[in-house]
Amino acid sequence: MKEYTIEWDGFKLNLGKSPCIMGILNVTPDSFSDGGKFFNFEQAVTQGRKLAEQGADILDIGGESSRPFAEPVSKAEEIQRVVPVIKELSSLIDIPISIDTVKSDVAEKALDAGASIINDISSFEKDPMVADLASERGVPVVMMHMKGTPETMQLNPEYDDLIKEIIDYFVKRVEFALTRGIKRENIVLDPGIGFGKTVKHNLVILKELSRFEKLGFPLLIGSSRKSFIQKILSRKGNQGTENITPASEECETGTLASVAAAFLNGGHIVRVHDVAKVKPFLHILDSIKSA
Repeated sequence: MKEYTIEWDGFKLNLGKSPCIMGILNVTPDSFSDGGKFFNFEQAVTQGRKLAEQGADILDIGGESSRPFAEPVSKAEEIQRVVPVIKELSSLIDIPISIDTVKSDVAEKALDAGASIINDISSFEKDPMVADLASERGVPVVMMHMKGTPETMQLNPEYDDLIKEIIDYFVKRVEFALTRGIKRENIVLDPGIGFGKTVKHNLVILKELSRFEKLGFPLLIGSSRKSFIQKILSRKGNQGTENITPASEECETGTLASVAAAFLNGGHIVRVHDVAKVKPFLHILDSIKSA
């Protein structure tokens, strides 16, 4: 696996030397896996500290659900949800905090509050000023591929050549980011598991992840608790798994399998809900791989 180093503002990520874990903190009432569970300020802060203590290398905080068919929220509401949590956690934990947003106003307030990475699922298409902000602040960015929008992305997504189309998309969006002044070494790419993809599309991405290596950027994979895992486990013939939920043990085990595939096939960062399970799992996997 190709190795990368991202160094900024007192933080340093060595990607590829060992697995890097991004812990998910949804400060929303409607996220697909834990909607409402950490919507309360105190609960969100407690969970953020817990994820850091369990071994997360990055904490990703979002205030707007990007689940299929989710409706957008106002920037004022999103700011109200995330900024107090980021401000509090930035003084309590020593790992970088990522703001998961497509809005420049939200990203700016989050950075001012203590966030230091921007995770934009639209790759700056929704709001190009997010790229300008990232350039101005010199922070790393995660750029994701999504076919359509959260409201429409799962309405029969089709591709002529899945991997090639995602790669071509990244080439264009990276060029845009570079022209806006974002440093090449600050870019991370996310193929967008579950964002405008069928079950088969998601499996192909995990299987053929190494094809993205030629782009020359570290890869982030967010397969945790996604619906393709539930759908596979719920298929007829798997007795006792008809009602798989995102937080179920079966789904969590399925997540571990997808994390293993991501790591073994060239993923540098895995974005997950259950850091406590993923951390030792990846430690053993990495030890075997490095033996």
